[in-house]
Amino acid sequence: MRLSRPAAMITTVLALALVTASTPAATSSPADDRSRTVEGWPVRTPSSLGLRGSAIEEGAAEAKRLGSTCFAVLRHGKLAGEWNWQLTRDVPREVFSITKSVTSTLVGIAIRDGDLRLDDRVARYVPEWRGTPAATVTVRNLLSNDSGRFWSLQSDYSDLLRARSRTRYAVGLPQQYAPGTAWAYNNAAIQVLEPVLEKATGMPVARFARERLFEPLGMTHSTFITDRADNAAVVYGLQTTCLDLARFGSLYLGQGNVDGRRLLDRSYVRRAVGRSSTEHNAAYGYLWWLNRPGTLRGATDPVDAQGQPVTQVTGQLAASAPEQVYAALGFGGQVLLVDPTTSTMVIRIGAPAQPGEEAYGFGRAATVLTEALR
Repeated sequence: MRLSRPAAMITTVLALALVTASTPAATSSPADDRSRTVEGWPVRTPSSLGLRGSAIEEGAAEAKRLGSTCFAVLRHGKLAGEWNWQLTRDVPREVFSITKSVTSTLVGIAIRDGDLRLDDRVARYVPEWRGTPAATVTVRNLLSNDSGRFWSLQSDYSDLLRARSRTRYAVGLPQQYAPGTAWAYNNAAIQVLEPVLEKATGMPVARFARERLFEPLGMTHSTFITDRADNAAVVYGLQTTCLDLARFGSLYLGQGNVDGRRLLDRSYVRRAVGRSSTEHNAAYGYLWWLNRPGTLRGATDPVDAQGQPVTQVTGQLAASAPEQVYAALGFGGQVLLVDPTTSTMVIRIGAPAQPGEEAYGFGRAATVLTEALR
């Protein structure tokens, strides 16, 4: 199933955050020298990792054709292939909604710290919701995208992005459906996790992310952008690189543990990426996309007056890949695909596809994965 985006979103987001390539093209791929490392990642030939090098090369060629600026395949913590075009590997770039999966991780860290619980009512941290129809919305609802908060194309993909304070705008929207009764890929609802995290942890989200996630993982090229009111854009505001995303993915491959340090409880990892978080969408965990079979929902699928899908779709995002595969996905083809069954990751960042253009996505990354493992 292809996850569509409307032209309104493309126009607005590109105006705000499109990365323009400005450096000469550069490419790289593994050599046979086992002493070689790239940003701390040991480099190995694909064959030594049980991967088909030709499939990875073909995947890189397709990624380049589709306007990518970086592409990488890793297995068992080793770099099997890495390519960079137009930008050098250390230049951060926008990854749009991959940010949501990072935000989910920050929630998980706050839960492990004892500062937050999944079933906390959001109104505990957002007093504007007390005594309103939004009073029973929980943190879990925001992570699962079944909060029932107001959603429309105009609101989510134009007004929210133009607001001076995206958090204030999001908090001020009305409740549309009862919590848990309808699913929507709701950027505004997710943005409310910004004040939740700030109140729960006692520090700005950008700082919390840097100190508790990026620095422990060695994500040295990753930062959150903020809006004009200095609110972190927890919906789409991460700037990062392919190899920093590999470090992020490794945290989940390690079940929340990295280099002997536990950042997330195993139980949170299982809830976030190991099973569907809502009956309304089998393909969704806690702000992660899953390959679980069942009823599927895309980001902008039409719904009826009760918020239910007009057309029911069942299946998987990529039928050829293991159902345990999960991904952080961003507008226009940003992908961090993780296969926990083989400890393999496929990562792609690039310029977002324009309306009508061929786009990268979950399915293409899954094809690289399955072909490389054949």
